[in-house]
Amino acid sequence: MALSQPSSLIATTGTLEIDSVGQLFHVGALSVEFDNGNLRYIRINGVEVLRAVSFLVRDENWGTYAATLRDLSVEQDDQHFVIRYAASCSRADQHIDYEARIEGHADGTLAFSGKAIPRTDFLTARTGFVVLHPLSGVVGQALKVEHIDGVITQSQFPEHVNPDCPFRYVRALSHQVFPGVWARCEMQGDAFEMEDHRNWTDASFKTYVRPLARPWPYVLPAGVAVEQSITLKISGALPQATTKARGAKVELSLGKVSSHTVPPIGIGLPAEEVQAALAHMPLMHLLSPKFVVCHFDPRQHHDANLLRHYQQLAAQLGSEVMLEVVVQSLTDFASELQGVAQMTQEAGLHVHMLAVCPVGHLKSVLPGGTYPPAPDLAELYHAARQAFPQAQLGGGMFSFFTELNRKRPPAERLDFITNSTSPIVHAADDRSVMETLEALPWQIDTAKHFTGGKPHHVGPSGIGARDNPHGATFSSNPNNSRVCLAKMDPRQRGLFSAAWTLGYVSTLVQAGVARISMAAPTGPLGMIYNRQPGLSQPWFDDLPNAVAQHAVYPVFHTMASLHCASGHALVSLNNSDPRRVSSLAWSDKRGVTLLVANMGADPIELHLKGWGTQASFGMLDEFHFTQATTDAHAFRQASQWLPKNATLSLGAYAVACVHQPHG
Repeated sequence: MALSQPSSLIATTGTLEIDSVGQLFHVGALSVEFDNGNLRYIRINGVEVLRAVSFLVRDENWGTYAATLRDLSVEQDDQHFVIRYAASCSRADQHIDYEARIEGHADGTLAFSGKAIPRTDFLTARTGFVVLHPLSGVVGQALKVEHIDGVITQSQFPEHVNPDCPFRYVRALSHQVFPGVWARCEMQGDAFEMEDHRNWTDASFKTYVRPLARPWPYVLPAGVAVEQSITLKISGALPQATTKARGAKVELSLGKVSSHTVPPIGIGLPAEEVQAALAHMPLMHLLSPKFVVCHFDPRQHHDANLLRHYQQLAAQLGSEVMLEVVVQSLTDFASELQGVAQMTQEAGLHVHMLAVCPVGHLKSVLPGGTYPPAPDLAELYHAARQAFPQAQLGGGMFSFFTELNRKRPPAERLDFITNSTSPIVHAADDRSVMETLEALPWQIDTAKHFTGGKPHHVGPSGIGARDNPHGATFSSNPNNSRVCLAKMDPRQRGLFSAAWTLGYVSTLVQAGVARISMAAPTGPLGMIYNRQPGLSQPWFDDLPNAVAQHAVYPVFHTMASLHCASGHALVSLNNSDPRRVSSLAWSDKRGVTLLVANMGADPIELHLKGWGTQASFGMLDEFHFTQATTDAHAFRQASQWLPKNATLSLGAYAVACVHQPHG
């Protein structure tokens, strides 16, 4: 029977919610994007100076209110623009209004002011401005820091990811945009401080109002105004503007076979998804992960029965096992680990790699805060080696790099370190999620620095948050939306995840990680469709039962191809625009294989160089969505000869697999 075609939105992002792009304002040297009351991509002569300037209202749990805008007015000529609006944030018992004014000039001057008036006593963790500096052209560069007491210090943006706040009590930050041209960002209304947003894979340095050393949450009294402003000024003679044509063709040249190989790529196996994975073994065999990450947490009543299921699945797949163990005891952890080891033996589970983390390290602690009690890590690692003498031993965090960076383990006692990531900690729009890939190499380089180059395992990771170390649980997402720190992100089911996953793995491979694991086989973080009570999965839920039993998400095909790449020699690539197109190539006995993905919503013309006349390709895009999601073999079977002009048209978040046999 013929199956209905999903809408473009469902195929690409898994949700009917539109991720809109803001309005561009361009006068003289200055260009900005006005996006729902805030500014993004502040550029001078095409060079990004600030990633964003936002006036935000956050509740006592750091959740950001979705402000309701009104009375928006815009004035613009060829020399300046002025944007004014009013906004409100409220819930049942609290309400705050604010007015904003944004003014930009052709010489690059930009002013953004906000005045908030609480209509009731208003409990907040932060109300006011947040400024983001980008990474490109900024990391490691000179920085002038003006403090609230007038003292000016000469410093630089951190190169290694800073676990703390690199700059406190800030009034202004100045950095060089072009030789001899400086951008000064002044922040008035309160003391500001900076944190290194790369800790959470955000592609920015974040300077925010009100130091975290002050008590929070705090109350804004009713009727007492909060006034703040951000002013950007440019000094020095600007060079001639250079612009790159939007939508320009991307060129990708095939290079030489490298001495480096693609590291082992595996898959996370949450305890709650084991039964579903076992029920989909034919599809699991197609995925063929090199290892599975099996989570064991005694607080969740995990036991020998769960370990037997892990053993059954790993044995059928022929995959190695990385066992993650949450350690509860503060003093009797050696006996606790011996008990887990005994259960693995009874279950017949061979543990190739063991990672341990005490309960006290599972939740985030702000700089200067006190960690919950936990065992001495050196003693814990010694006990783990005694309990699992044949396994490689790992330590670190089962949550984000932030916690690994702030609670650095004694790496000399470990065989590897581990952490996971999620791209939706602070922002969940499509562009911000893709931009998080920029921060990954800095995380890996920083870990190499403080561990002495210890092998690094990253994962299991997905778009949705595997864990929320910042709160009691995940953010709810009943409307199938883009929500920060939600476990269920609709883009996991769309082409978006197929492209993002390639970008994620490719970035980590180039950064030199030892192992990578992704998401889960089924469930909110999954790759294989499985009907789930209480979770709406548009289009997939309407498939006939006979089809639904074998349905997969587009990311399934990306991961199946990446698992095939594990252990094979990397092939170098020259990519003219790696932000727009992600790529990874390898060589095996069959030939050379290339995976490429369009990382954005706009179509791209990709010109390939260095390929022979026998090259063929398969395409994963909107046109092939139904076939790919209802036939797990489709991506690899749908091969066409590479066009004579070697140009591929990649639609929104499309992934292509190009193959050329040897000879």
